[in-house]
Amino acid sequence: MSSPAITIGPRVRKSPFYDATMKAGAQAFTIYNHMFMPTGYGDPTAEYWAIVKGVSLWDVAAERQVEIIGPDALALTQLLTPRDIDKCPINRARYVVFVDENGGIINDAVLYRHAENHFWLSPGDGDVLLWAKGVAAQSGLEVTVREPDASPLQLQGPLAPRVAHKLFGDLAIELGYYHFCHTSLEGIPVVLSRTGWSGELGYEIILRDGSKGTALWDLCMEAGAEFNIQAACPSLARSMEGALLSYCSDITLSDSPFTIGMDRLLDIDKPHDYVGKAALQAIAKTGPERRLVGANFGGDPVIPNQHFMDVKSGDEVVGHVTRYCWSPRLEHNIALINVPTDLSAPGTALSLDAGDGWREAEVVDIPWISAEKVIPPLDWAGA
Repeated sequence: MSSPAITIGPRVRKSPFYDATMKAGAQAFTIYNHMFMPTGYGDPTAEYWAIVKGVSLWDVAAERQVEIIGPDALALTQLLTPRDIDKCPINRARYVVFVDENGGIINDAVLYRHAENHFWLSPGDGDVLLWAKGVAAQSGLEVTVREPDASPLQLQGPLAPRVAHKLFGDLAIELGYYHFCHTSLEGIPVVLSRTGWSGELGYEIILRDGSKGTALWDLCMEAGAEFNIQAACPSLARSMEGALLSYCSDITLSDSPFTIGMDRLLDIDKPHDYVGKAALQAIAKTGPERRLVGANFGGDPVIPNQHFMDVKSGDEVVGHVTRYCWSPRLEHNIALINVPTDLSAPGTALSLDAGDGWREAEVVDIPWISAEKVIPPLDWAGA
């Protein structure tokens, strides 16, 4: 059965890199943060191997930034997240979550601190901009919340540092993990950040002038040509191997940070008030009723699911698959599943609906493959 098409038109925004991605052969798009985002160039397996063995360039301009700036920007940012932002230095990034009054996750994001009272939030798909504006409007704080002219490309894969070095010199190699800086590339203003969604070494190159999208894309592709750089997209298989969670799939408003194992990133008793504080403190005392865990299962390579699929313990449906796929490196099927806490221990035997029938599965720890964070030593002067 063929996949339904998405109609391209003026109602949904196009990224500054849209024309470049079409020229590069983009064949599929999704709508993410009210913008078209490429999801395939025709060969997902080739894109996967480019990400894990070579270098790839992704248009993720749909990763729209939410800018918080003004005298009370720090106070508002503290109000929005249970993570203590006082601990985040300037020119550093942090992974954060936002919750509602019941502790349910509204979204997750990378937070960038540009100055004492200047932040960007880089959230998953959703309407964090509108939520943050609403909280700000009711807070009485002196702050502006807006979408800046900021559109990320991702340069991802083990050879990404070599390409970044050609573009930015030693700056790219000296930049620490989750550090960022403001710079330019042939007069094009960008933010260079050691962040990404791939689980491999990589960078985000955040364009600060939306009229220069094709020019920036072409510079990156030219620098990467000798390394066989490939236009690619976020990889389902690599994101699952690394347990890089997806909002609306692995994370929903019904889940708390404790459900998805993000409690390690919380400062629930920080001295500042924040949305959902009482709810998270209560969950911390009782523990979550459910957990998101990994599962291995056999059989032929599974077709990635389009819906949540049932998970059973014996004959009883006890949870659901958020995503599953075949892992090319592990050479077996893997799944992320949401199940009761008492069925979440590694080694627990369950079964899941694989679309073509039920298959036996075993709970495992995640991630299957940890993220690469350290750039290996190299004679960069001769690279």
